[in-house]
Amino acid sequence: QVQLVESGGGLVQAGGSLRLSCVASGITFSRYTMGWFRQVSGKEREFVAAQTWTTGNTWYASDVKGRFTISRDSAKNTVYLQMNSLQFEDTAVYYCAATSTLLYAREDSYNYWGQGTQVTVSS
Repeated sequence: QVQLVESGGGLVQAGGSLRLSCVASGITFSRYTMGWFRQVSGKEREFVAAQTWTTGNTWYASDVKGRFTISRDSAKNTVYLQMNSLQFEDTAVYYCAATSTLLYAREDSYNYWGQGTQVTVSS
């Protein structure tokens, strides 16, 4: 059974930092690209960042590039999202997901999803 479990969300002031974690189990990591998406209530889920498990190639949405960093720890089967210089607009539920394709920005290409973790940035 595949499980993706996020943690690390919370309340932070604008300008602050948070690190999200996603522990994955039940999948062969070398076959997947891991992604982070976020969703604001009433809006569509949007791509944030992605990383291939084997090569480590990364991609970012334009509004987080330079502020967020995706990384992975193969020994811990964990992918991270380090979020710096947080802005009020970053407030959302953040989801970890895994795709067996290279269509990293397309929500419908992802096979597995976590339950989400809330990030709230106060202005």
